[in-house]
Amino acid sequence: MPSDHILSYEAGTVLTVDLEALVANWRSLQAVCGEAECGAVVKADAYGLGLGPVVTALAAAGCKTFFVGHVFEGRDVRTLAPEATIYVLNGLRPRTGHIFADHALRPVLCSVPDMEDFGQFCATSGRRWPDGSKLKAGLHLDIGLNRLGLGPYDLERADHLAPLFDVTLVLGELARTEDICRAERQIEVFDRMRERFPGCPASIANSAALFRDETPLYDLVRAGYALYGGNPVPGRANPMRPVVKLEAQIIALRILEPGARVGDSPGWRAGGPRRIAMIAAGLGDGIPAAFTDNPRAAGGIAIVQGKPCPYVGTIGMDHSVLDVTDATYLERGEWVELIGKRLQIDDFAARAGRSGPEVLVHLGRRCYRRYQKI
Repeated sequence: MPSDHILSYEAGTVLTVDLEALVANWRSLQAVCGEAECGAVVKADAYGLGLGPVVTALAAAGCKTFFVGHVFEGRDVRTLAPEATIYVLNGLRPRTGHIFADHALRPVLCSVPDMEDFGQFCATSGRRWPDGSKLKAGLHLDIGLNRLGLGPYDLERADHLAPLFDVTLVLGELARTEDICRAERQIEVFDRMRERFPGCPASIANSAALFRDETPLYDLVRAGYALYGGNPVPGRANPMRPVVKLEAQIIALRILEPGARVGDSPGWRAGGPRRIAMIAAGLGDGIPAAFTDNPRAAGGIAIVQGKPCPYVGTIGMDHSVLDVTDATYLERGEWVELIGKRLQIDDFAARAGRSGPEVLVHLGRRCYRRYQKI
């Protein structure tokens, strides 16, 4: 049960973020990186866990480089980590060059128009880095995913633009697959393309790639999901410490007669007398509808008094229903564990047939967030 007294009266769901575990995960990843630097991906409000507390904790622990998705996120990180290096992964949006200059942010340029816009801004604005040097940027190289990124021909077309700013990092993105041959081909393409930028730091590895022996770490690793407790080595024991705990209050209890349904779900009927509990967590709190309506998924469970209890019926916007027949005596107002040490984020996601990052970023939008300090 959450220890904050006021929560027992006001909060239906509580998301606890263990900042000590977060920092421990970053330090563990940095140890695996060896001589490479371990940066932190904090886009999407630090994967939904709160940009302010997460960046503050990581910066205090020694993290020097942060990656965000959008320029406004970079501006927020700059206020939290004044000395950090901050890359904006979605590149340069039109008419935003001055924001990058004002806050010493580095766009990760991912197309020829990106390079043209940034080069023109650098050439016409007269803006410089605080130390008087040219403005800085990263370059995203497309190594086979056909999403964001510059191809070999793009680099030739934009070759005249590169001298207008300092290229401080070249990035690639590996496919999320265990296909070693494909990864090796991508790395070969990356190495050929980055020959245009001799001596420039490089980055290709994310959390998962960090644990693959065949992936070179280069100069900088972009750690994301694993920082927040996600398993970077699926199929093996998770080397990361759990960072999130999600709890919800029981708001009502009742007994069902055999054959009774819950809500408007046609897929579940009570096979005998059952006891159910309504909890104050639903779609609005990040509980996946697929917990009960995806026949190909295992189905959701919560931990009630140490026992796994399944979700039944349709997941509502504000509440869900658990079959708590196997639990001992329960009362309205008690707390149940939806994510924690016994049911970690990857297990929670797998039971809905979803990816861990997808589920993680949808938690906490309405939950009361509680941070365990270092």
